[in-house]
Amino acid sequence: MKNAEVIPNLPHYQFVNKQTAAQLTGLSSETLKRYRRQGKLQKDIHWIAVNSKVIRYNISLVLDWLQNHKSNPQAHLSAIANYLSSLPSSQEKRKRNS
Repeated sequence: MKNAEVIPNLPHYQFVNKQTAAQLTGLSSETLKRYRRQGKLQKDIHWIAVNSKVIRYNISLVLDWLQNHKSNPQAHLSAIANYLSSLPSSQEKRKRNS
């Protein structure tokens, strides 16, 4: 059974490498790196460090940031809140029927 079949309502937040992020955003990988280092793209929100050499970008949030960070920053903050609330660690634990 595929994961999409197991969890059909899971929001789509895909982490991609720098080449894919650059291709999808139209930004160079160096610009993405600069935005990371300047704090424009936030660690554990827009990108994660898998290890000391591997960075992955949350492409949905990076694209949303590009669209909204200047013209509608509140909308981007809402997108971040939606992402964080969708994480399994943010879900309420189900109570067991005893």
